[in-house]
Amino acid sequence: MEDQTGKTKVLTPLQAKRKAESYCAYQERAQQEVRDKLYSWGLHSNDVEQIISDLISDNFLNEERFAKAFVLGKFRMKGWGKIKIVQHLKAKRVSKPLIQIALREIDLDDYEAKLSELISKKVNVDVTSLNLKEKAKLIRYLQSKGYENDLIFSKIKE
Repeated sequence: MEDQTGKTKVLTPLQAKRKAESYCAYQERAQQEVRDKLYSWGLHSNDVEQIISDLISDNFLNEERFAKAFVLGKFRMKGWGKIKIVQHLKAKRVSKPLIQIALREIDLDDYEAKLSELISKKVNVDVTSLNLKEKAKLIRYLQSKGYENDLIFSKIKE
């Protein structure tokens, strides 16, 4: 936030808390996202940690709820595999136990169906008729989407 002179406007802790509440109410957020936002508003460490703790106790901020929403959203909307989802959650500093809990939200049958759907969208012909170069390209694409190699190879062999 900048005022008319171009300088960054510093919020008071109360203003920042109110603004953070609406920031969290708009969509699920990771604690680190909120922490970074609070620091960008010019708050100091003690104020930031107090606001984070208030947001958690008022249920505006819930890391498990965020992780589950993130996992399902990226899987359903973007077709991401578990590897890519885990990498992005780690980048948001979500703990490993919470990541494991959130990944359980993905149904294995839906996961395999999404992979099959991606394969059929990417190649219009039967996978067995692809040459080696085309198969390698398909495998790289599916790996970039975050799917596991063993699952990719088993789907291609089907």
